[in-house]
Amino acid sequence: MRVLLGILAASALCAQTPPQQEGRDILQELIGIDTTDSHGDNTRAAQAVAARFRAVGFPAGDVRVLVPEGFPRKGGVVVRLHGTGAARPVLFLGHLDVVEALRSDWSLDPFRLTEQDGYYYGRGTSDMKGDAAVLIETFLRLKREGYRPSRDLIAALTADEEGGTPNGAEWLVQNHRDLIDAQFCINLDGGGGHIKNGKRLFMAVQAAEKVFLTFQLEVKNPGGHSSRPSRDNAIYRLAAGLVRLSQFDFPVRLFDVTRTSFERAAPLYPGQLGDDMKRAIEQDPAVISRLSALPPWNAQLRTTCVATMLSGGHAENALPQTADAVVNCRLLPVDTQTEVEKTLVRVMADPQIHLTVMTPAKPVAYKPMNPQVLAAVTAAATKIWPGMPVIPGMTTGASDGIYLISAGIPTYGVSGVFTDEDDNRNHGRDERILVQSFRDAIDFEYALAREVGK
Repeated sequence: MRVLLGILAASALCAQTPPQQEGRDILQELIGIDTTDSHGDNTRAAQAVAARFRAVGFPAGDVRVLVPEGFPRKGGVVVRLHGTGAARPVLFLGHLDVVEALRSDWSLDPFRLTEQDGYYYGRGTSDMKGDAAVLIETFLRLKREGYRPSRDLIAALTADEEGGTPNGAEWLVQNHRDLIDAQFCINLDGGGGHIKNGKRLFMAVQAAEKVFLTFQLEVKNPGGHSSRPSRDNAIYRLAAGLVRLSQFDFPVRLFDVTRTSFERAAPLYPGQLGDDMKRAIEQDPAVISRLSALPPWNAQLRTTCVATMLSGGHAENALPQTADAVVNCRLLPVDTQTEVEKTLVRVMADPQIHLTVMTPAKPVAYKPMNPQVLAAVTAAATKIWPGMPVIPGMTTGASDGIYLISAGIPTYGVSGVFTDEDDNRNHGRDERILVQSFRDAIDFEYALAREVGK
């Protein structure tokens, strides 16, 4: 009888869908659910994820679909894998929402997963339904195996990281802190592997991130008839100020995280780029000039501010009475909103250009890299990619990590997905992810969960 039961159990195990295939199925389901802020349904995606968790045996009480009151489309899901309680829980964080995507802009249907030429295409493949599918598959796999970690492992997949109301991570902190309280958080919406010229270089762990800050610039004018133009033109004034901004660079300010990142990554880049990264700390003008010409590295060196929206005038035959622009800034953690605002006023050099804050900065105090997290990531990465360097760094974009850090839960960005440095399509047309990168990430995330669960 025992032999028969063993054969049946082995047959059932073999009949299970392989993790990479199941991960693809999950990704296909998620991509097929529109979760944009304008008319998507994040709750529907959360419910689909919850159904998968319940199907493998997670108790109903450990799978929570949480929907903010008054926002029926903005739900998220939280699942808990219980451990022995020998240590405090670890939270894995991600989001299910995506930025807008118009079918007319894309070569393919953005809300249908398409596999083509070694890539998965679809809105959210890289930001970040690919990582979400990896995380979901990891928890399904651990549950099926009956794995019991030393601590509870929690996965939270939320809404509105990309914009909208309410932000899911912030809402969880304010309303369901008990469900996500943890010793630290691993945010899959940060960090990740770097590919250059087809070669995997290193895995980055987000130890800091830039701070989001947006200003509105406005010029007002009495206007008049367009047949009698004046040199005092609202559009021209604003345009002149924006040109000055385009020619301005904030000062270089390396701090411990970026300094370490440049030093450790430099040997991995051949030629001039590697030499310049190594010498960035010296701030030699020629070195800084070359690095500043490369957008990814320029963003690591300094705070940046860039015009992202522009409008002006009210009629084709009238002088403009108003001209407006939106300027988005990404602050280094060591810079402040006050400093940046004063700098912009100085750069505009025109008292008629009025500057107001649209989205204030939400600065967070970053902490030194947690050795336990770095060791776990390194161990997991070594299992999948032997000898792969793991380097702490700063993410230039914003993430939901700020809400966790502000609530006292240290958060580190760790994605197992490798992306080509010269082909980052996040938020863009024909967003895609390498099929092999997705498959490898499934094995990495599983190994990482077991490392932190020891």
